[in-house]
Amino acid sequence: MGSPTADEGAQLPASPSSAGPSAVSARRREPGWDLLRGGFVMLVVLYHATYLGPVLYPELIPRRFVFPHQVGASLLLVVSAYFACATLGRHSPRRYWWGRVARLVPAFVVVVPVAWVLLRYVSPPEWWTPGRRDLVFNWLMLGNWEPSRFPFLDGSYWTLPLQLMAFTAAAVLSATSWGRGARLRIVMWTALLVPLAQWPYRVFGPPEPYRMLVDGFGFHRLHLFVAGVGIWLWAGRRMGGLHAAALLVVCAGAQFAHTVVLTPTGLDEDWLSTVGVVAGIAVVAVVARLPRCGRLAPAPVAAAGRWLAGISYGVYLVHQTLGYVVMRRLQDLGIGPTLQSAAMIVTAVILGWALTKAVERPAHQALLRAYDRLAVRRGGPAAEQAGR
Repeated sequence: MGSPTADEGAQLPASPSSAGPSAVSARRREPGWDLLRGGFVMLVVLYHATYLGPVLYPELIPRRFVFPHQVGASLLLVVSAYFACATLGRHSPRRYWWGRVARLVPAFVVVVPVAWVLLRYVSPPEWWTPGRRDLVFNWLMLGNWEPSRFPFLDGSYWTLPLQLMAFTAAAVLSATSWGRGARLRIVMWTALLVPLAQWPYRVFGPPEPYRMLVDGFGFHRLHLFVAGVGIWLWAGRRMGGLHAAALLVVCAGAQFAHTVVLTPTGLDEDWLSTVGVVAGIAVVAVVARLPRCGRLAPAPVAAAGRWLAGISYGVYLVHQTLGYVVMRRLQDLGIGPTLQSAAMIVTAVILGWALTKAVERPAHQALLRAYDRLAVRRGGPAAEQAGR
């Protein structure tokens, strides 16, 4: 019969033995990945500090330097999908899923009340003042479903439910036959083509129930997760080059469609943001296939990237609403736009580091220890080791 081709061997990892070289690279903390994660999160902060802040709050002085491209959060989802695959095979699907929840949820639960307090008691009186129900709605992550009814306390929260749903899907797929071979390819192409085929219906104002389902489940962003999975398969030589290239080309088309909006003058496309996301996906693919390329970075740059990558989730969670309040209050004191944006960035990094050290890492470790203790009680040490 011969050996399988790259596509025939494509699968999500189900055990450590199938985790492959990508998982090894992830454990070694290659500098290239640190630089990408740190760089992408800083693009998010820069976009909000120089562009979106003055758009949402027109009283803020226009920035001298503006980065108006929404690329950072999309690329973080691509990297998140890649590392979901790279880490999936190290433990049982249940422990993997619990580890992802333990990483994301505790810091989010802590940060939501902080944003609520800032908007209710610290922000200017003319800004929106959230009620107690808004605190609960944000904890329940309902903002993507109906933003007008469940407004975000911080606009950056939109990625959290999408990541949790993606991690859940990855854990389920890895435990079934749909996580390998031809069936996995069918899942990936379906996740790409079905939302893309519905694009004309979506862009011209669909009924509200349709919009709620599409936005709530993040169907219009599935191409970002598919891109991350495709890169992981290709980098580990589990998918052929032509197949991976075709997949990523369609992902680029889906990103183009996603950024098209209907305006009073017709359809409008943010070409530069689309090009930025596509270029970022290409860079992710290069780093994935050639992970040692990051070692070309000077030692101080690599060290800074490693530190920033380690706190990137904390920075992402705290930067936006807090940063807007900081910029507005500094403006009230007569501080100019450049220093306002700089203060938002510095504040995000400092408080993101504090959130990581005080909440994210301790909670993640504690919840994993609790899971392992429960697993030992239920099935003995051998049962859990068999799932790792």
